[in-house]
Amino acid sequence: MKQLLEVLGFLALVQGVAGLVTEFTDWDWGFVQRLGFLDGYEVYASVALLVLGGALFSAAESRKSG
Repeated sequence: MKQLLEVLGFLALVQGVAGLVTEFTDWDWGFVQRLGFLDGYEVYASVALLVLGGALFSAAESRKSG
């Protein structure tokens, strides 16, 4: 379970960073920009993904490794 939380946290962090990089540069990658219902809210969704990633890492660290 701990490894699953870490993987999900990593994916959330990567997608959050990708969303912010896409908003502030000309790069076009990341999952947030491909969701139509988030038009105009991409920065907020990316920041939420960063926070979610941090929360998932915190939850993984609080779990026992065994």
